[in-house]
Amino acid sequence: MYAEVQEVQQLSPTLLRVVLGGGTLDAFETPTATDAYINAQFIPVDSPVTVPFGPEDLEGLSAELRPKPRRFTIREWNPTHRTLSIDFVAHGDTGFAGSWAQRAKPGDRLQFKGPGGSYRPSPNVDWHLLVGDESALGAIGASLDSLSPAARALVFVVVDGPEHEIELPSAADVDVHWLHRNGSADPEALLATAVAAADFPSGTFDVFVHGEAAETRAVRRHLLAERGVDPSGASISPYWRRQHTDEDWRAVKRQFLAEQAADV
Repeated sequence: MYAEVQEVQQLSPTLLRVVLGGGTLDAFETPTATDAYINAQFIPVDSPVTVPFGPEDLEGLSAELRPKPRRFTIREWNPTHRTLSIDFVAHGDTGFAGSWAQRAKPGDRLQFKGPGGSYRPSPNVDWHLLVGDESALGAIGASLDSLSPAARALVFVVVDGPEHEIELPSAADVDVHWLHRNGSADPEALLATAVAAADFPSGTFDVFVHGEAAETRAVRRHLLAERGVDPSGASISPYWRRQHTDEDWRAVKRQFLAEQAADV
């Protein structure tokens, strides 16, 4: 499946929203999960591959020239206009996906598979806990979009500074806590410290915690050990790991998850 860039929006100094349309999106299945994602294929700048491509187009290509698979959360699927919005965290020319988003212009094509996904705020709880960083903002935003006016949510998001905060609209009663790395003595501890210090609303709640690996792990440890959260009913997963490339993280992620599971 593939689509074409319709628009690129600069949401913050490091967050870009790419709106995709056309291509084969008429066959795209409307996702039910609010953490729905696509498995996108980003083509290196010097590669001869063009979208759409098949396995036969990759024969004989070196690893450096082959498309690089990356998973990205769907911020919004508009079934009326058949458009797909994806948010990208971009830091200069680092990474294939972020640099692609920074270069993207109308008419550019992106090939992908999907959607996948597993989380959606439960209608059977009293409130919702959503925790993450820039990489989780797409899923957090989509989750807040899905809530009814009667719902309640407590949100913690860590970003570099105030200029990196974005609008998170919702019909629900939402309490958003923005945390800033810049100026913090211990930025990696911000999320876990804030969640641990929070006065949780009474009643039952579901949990969505995604973002940097060490930060997600620390929040998980607190929720399970101190708040009595059942891990089988919580969506807690690391998207990336500090000081690791995507390839480095993929190589050690299985071991990391096993060690995390043994924490509590």
